[in-house]
Amino acid sequence: MHRSRLTALVIDCHDMEAGIAFWTGALGTEAIRNDDPGDPYVTLEKKAGSLTLLLQRVPETKACKSRIHLDIETDNVDAEVARLEALGARRQQMIQGWWVMHDPNGNEFCVVPVQSREFPEGAATWGQ
Repeated sequence: MHRSRLTALVIDCHDMEAGIAFWTGALGTEAIRNDDPGDPYVTLEKKAGSLTLLLQRVPETKACKSRIHLDIETDNVDAEVARLEALGARRQQMIQGWWVMHDPNGNEFCVVPVQSREFPEGAATWGQ
């Protein structure tokens, strides 16, 4: 048995400062920066219920356009990845304990370990 739920909407930014200026202005929120200047993530204050809004620094390349992807948090990454594969998802890359995956239409999403203090509130339970 394991649990999972949607935890984050991640907005990829090749220009992090422009992303911060736009999204904080658009949503009327503040950026919460990590003390580590190498951290590729900036969290936006909660404005979407229990959903976390993250800006993620990504490289600017011709093959990589800026995009938005979903994060699904789970208390068992392996079981959740297997469940989603059975529904047609494909593994792309393991990164620091989580999986980048594609849905059947090629849309990217991540399966991550528990990220929020509220977990398992609102989580679905799968298996026995």
